[in-house]
Amino acid sequence: MAKGNTDVDSLEKSDDFSDSGSDYEATMKATKRRKQAVLEPQPPKRPRRKTAVRVTSSPSGSPIPTPPDPSLQQLHSREMRRQASPRPVTRVNEGSQVISAGDIYDAVCSGKTAMVTVVDEWLDSYKRSREAGLLVLINFIVQSCGCKGVVSREMFDTMQNAEIISTLTKEFNEDSVNYPLCTPGPQLKRFKAGLFEFARVLVRSCQNSFIYDEYLFTSLLALLTGLSDSQVRAFRHTSTLLAMKLMTGLVEVALTVSVQLRTTQRRYDVENSKRAHDRSSDRLEELQASINELCENKQEIASMMNSTFRGVFVHRYRDRLPEIRAACIEELGMWLKMDPEDFLNDGCLKYLGWTLHDKQSPVRLQCVRALQGLYQEKEFIGRLELFTSRFKERMLSMVLDKNPDVAVEVVNLLLLIQQRTEEGLREEECSHIYPLVYASHRGLASAAGSFLYNKLKGVIASDSLESNKSDNAGFIQILISFYIQSEFHEHGAYLVDSLWGVAGSELRDWETMTALLLQDAGLMYEEEGALIELMMCAIRQAAEATPPVGRTQGKKILNMKEKKVQEQDKRRITAHFVPLLPQLLAKYSADAGKVSLLFKAPLYFDLEMYSSAPRLEKHLDLLLCEICGIVAKHTEVKVLEACTHLASTLCSDRYTFSSHAHLAFSQLLDDLTERFNTYLSDILQGNADDDDVYSAATALKRIAALSSAMDPTGWKLFDSCLELLKRRMESRELDEELMVSALKCAAFHLMWAKVNAVNSTPAEAEVKHLKKKVHSFCRVCQNCLSLNQTEIRNQAFELLCDLLLLFSASPARSETALQTLVHLPSDSLRSEMAAFILDYVFSETEDAELNAEGEEEMKITLLQRKRNQLAGYCKLVIYGVLDLSAATDVLKYYDKYFKDFGDIIKETISKSKLISPVQSARTVCLSLQQLFSEMLMEDHSRQDLAEIRDLAKRLAMSFGIDLHRVRKPLVALHMDGIRFAFREPQEGEEPHPNLAFFEILSEFSFKLLQQDRTQLTVFLKAQCPNAALSWPSVRMYQRSLEARSSSKVREPEEGGAGPSHDTPVAKRKRTTVQGPVSSTIRDSWSDSSSMLSHLHTPVLTSTVQREQAKQPASRKPRAAKSDVGSGLTEPESEDEFSSGTQMRKVKPIKRRQPLSSKTNSSLDQQDLNSHLTLLSLIEDDNEEREEPEIEDYDSDFDRESIYTLPSTRHTSASVLDELFE
Repeated sequence: MAKGNTDVDSLEKSDDFSDSGSDYEATMKATKRRKQAVLEPQPPKRPRRKTAVRVTSSPSGSPIPTPPDPSLQQLHSREMRRQASPRPVTRVNEGSQVISAGDIYDAVCSGKTAMVTVVDEWLDSYKRSREAGLLVLINFIVQSCGCKGVVSREMFDTMQNAEIISTLTKEFNEDSVNYPLCTPGPQLKRFKAGLFEFARVLVRSCQNSFIYDEYLFTSLLALLTGLSDSQVRAFRHTSTLLAMKLMTGLVEVALTVSVQLRTTQRRYDVENSKRAHDRSSDRLEELQASINELCENKQEIASMMNSTFRGVFVHRYRDRLPEIRAACIEELGMWLKMDPEDFLNDGCLKYLGWTLHDKQSPVRLQCVRALQGLYQEKEFIGRLELFTSRFKERMLSMVLDKNPDVAVEVVNLLLLIQQRTEEGLREEECSHIYPLVYASHRGLASAAGSFLYNKLKGVIASDSLESNKSDNAGFIQILISFYIQSEFHEHGAYLVDSLWGVAGSELRDWETMTALLLQDAGLMYEEEGALIELMMCAIRQAAEATPPVGRTQGKKILNMKEKKVQEQDKRRITAHFVPLLPQLLAKYSADAGKVSLLFKAPLYFDLEMYSSAPRLEKHLDLLLCEICGIVAKHTEVKVLEACTHLASTLCSDRYTFSSHAHLAFSQLLDDLTERFNTYLSDILQGNADDDDVYSAATALKRIAALSSAMDPTGWKLFDSCLELLKRRMESRELDEELMVSALKCAAFHLMWAKVNAVNSTPAEAEVKHLKKKVHSFCRVCQNCLSLNQTEIRNQAFELLCDLLLLFSASPARSETALQTLVHLPSDSLRSEMAAFILDYVFSETEDAELNAEGEEEMKITLLQRKRNQLAGYCKLVIYGVLDLSAATDVLKYYDKYFKDFGDIIKETISKSKLISPVQSARTVCLSLQQLFSEMLMEDHSRQDLAEIRDLAKRLAMSFGIDLHRVRKPLVALHMDGIRFAFREPQEGEEPHPNLAFFEILSEFSFKLLQQDRTQLTVFLKAQCPNAALSWPSVRMYQRSLEARSSSKVREPEEGGAGPSHDTPVAKRKRTTVQGPVSSTIRDSWSDSSSMLSHLHTPVLTSTVQREQAKQPASRKPRAAKSDVGSGLTEPESEDEFSSGTQMRKVKPIKRRQPLSSKTNSSLDQQDLNSHLTLLSLIEDDNEEREEPEIEDYDSDFDRESIYTLPSTRHTSASVLDELFE
């Protein structure tokens, strides 16, 4: 079989051939079919004769030979009228029932019929009459394209392929633009599978007979080649896929023939090498005849392969339709892998290199998968060296592809290159892939994790010769180094999750991890912290068996096998860490960051094991002792929060040892309370020094932290904390840490007291006493809102929101005793809280200070706190503690602060509608009225009015699309707005100062139904003074009310009732064509040849770039359709391939032409109408959706693609859940 240079030369000539100036210059010519009846079966191999489809072979015998002179095979299209037979061909000869095109189509669509049986039945009919059999096959292809036209026997006998296709194109006037290969649903999958199976079985059944009869496959491929160049998308798509599948079958047949040829040649050589008296001349002649026949077969198959490759693939791999491009590249990958001797060369690989820059992700995906199949074979690596060197940079950039599926496959491809090639990837090239282990897309992160694991294992293998460390210890240490150097701390959970699939055994090696931590001279300080973090992340991953937040969509449901593995991991973790955790806490007790991480470990234990084994109780005592000792040492918030969470878990009533844990933490609270009381009297009398105040503050801080997990009412600290707060407020000695802790302790006392009151039946005196405490505490918090100390002020506001909500009136709590506990805020407190929101939440002063200092992390923390405060205030509105009118202070800033608080305000509006839709709408109007009044008081400027109108637009969108549901709220809003606009002027004001408010109110008019518009028009005239009707604002509002009523609904051109004015109607662009354009299209379609055409490209076509309609001045010669059929320019030489290719950019141009004016010729008008349906067929993708053209293929990556780091705290949904629950 030929190798190397002949294939490259052949393909290069193919490229030159495809760019030679014609639309499509094929290497095959459809034979003029003569009408003849062949009743007897045809022999499998008939004598060869010179045919019109013959292709000159290359001297070397390449399966993709050099093409003949194109001028000898030029097909001339003829002007033909429409002449299609109205009925399909179902019989070959009179009186003999045979398989029809419809039978084959039904079998392909159903997928239930054995395809071998279908093909055998068709072959029987073909043997009786090859012309009739081929006609059935042609009609099956036409029907598979979705065309209802039929090729009659008369057309088959008298027309060229180009004329048949032209006739079918004119008759392709279906009502729907869909065709079988674009039909959505499972039927598409069945049809494609059936169609591909039919092509495969057809080639396999004919591989020893009809494939060499120089009639069936040459005629079939000639027709498919012509259809693949059609302007009709259905023809082009279906024929290209069939041609590619037939080409794949031919490659398989060519491989079989090559094997047979080598075997026969070997037998001939063996026989010929025998001595003369042992040699059989008859045997040699028989073998030589077989060799000659196999060579001819190989040459003929190579001719068909060459014609299909150059006639279909070279043009369609850059088709405008991405499905066609993807199919071509998918089949090319199969050819390269199946027949590397003929295809695996730079001449074919260049198509994969160019397609890596395709604009559509499905095409890039198929290209990368094709390359994966090549790099998996070690014997192909040498032939891929040039390709790897030229396109490695492109592949590295594709790891940031905007489609995650493509990026995943590219990372897998680069892993193959790293493993299979000698050079592999340099370290700076690997650095493109390493950060992807932190990506939010789990598939991409896992692929990057596999790459990282392979790289780390390679480093360990090279270092293992120099050290005697175990593999797991070496892996863990090098992973720690990578984690520290990656500089993405707080994202350890995502690194562990990325490696979990490939390095699960190493990450579950708790023994090695704890051994490294407990040994004295093992790790550096920073390495110890990184190992503890990774170990805790691995424990969480194993115990919960779920990825971290942001890596999954919804909650993952574990199967039985995963649950069993999870339970085993949890038992192993518990058994290993129960005795070792106290030792780890003792070693790192002085390090706040490390102990706060270690405190998380018991949360993933199987805690029932403490009760099941008596020997483990001593480890529980040691653990509780270490926890209490650490709390006594630390005052950091993260340590106290972790301790509180652990204490709440250990004290849970579901565990039998909970009383033991409760006793330990109660003793801790006793010690802390005693220490606080020691300094309390001196602080109240003002005799305490700074050390005493600090000691009291730290003790109170620890008590406050534990109070969130345990009931502190037994220690009776409320009166002491309240008195402390009052004295400090009076003396103005405002120690932030002390007062914040006192506020928390007092608030937790009240909250626990309310919980106890709900769970029991308290006496009336106790209820009154508790209500008095709530009242006193709220007054203290109200006074704190006016302080300059930020921490005290913020803590007081947040506690007020929680307490007012907890002690609010609830319809679910109807007990009389609990109803007396209801505490409503006073008017002064309401105004104070509203002022706090305006001054400290909707304020940019603190943000500006942080921007000046460049503290980005502090800015994020401040924003999170503001969001919590705003959510707390909005909850008071939603749950009825504050009136809905209080929401006006929030709605005013919906547009201005939409980026920071838009989700919270939107949720507030949504919840308020559930309470009272009408009152919610009036609140929206009231907020706009307040802003308008403030604008008049300050300075009347159009810019301020425009800002209010922008807010009104955003608020109007919150009413949704169900206009019937929001009728009453919208009418109430408009009536309130009209009354406000016509408000009587006060003393010193101009007459009608609020008329400009109508400009704002008009932003809500588009949501009104017609009957409501009429009602509001009458109401407007009743409220409006006569002099104000001529004001521009009033007239503008009137026009907004009359806009829909004055517009008439257009009925569809084809008849039927028009859409209701209450329902939005999707607009569809109408295909309109001018008179000259229609004639151009008519002439182009009637004269076009599907195989070889020198005509200009039609004006409207789905495969070429659309130009501007009016360009009479510049008449430059047009490029052939094969050149402009896509946005990808094919280089003409191997030099361009070697030096890299710069793709030209094609921009989509929407062409809108006015409808042609009336002409005197009714014939032209009728002709125009006859082609409207055909135009809609060809331009269906322009009407329904603007399908993107192939632009500069680097445009996907023009902008810098940054991989997404997932949030370590919340998803977008969990934020609102936490804020509003």
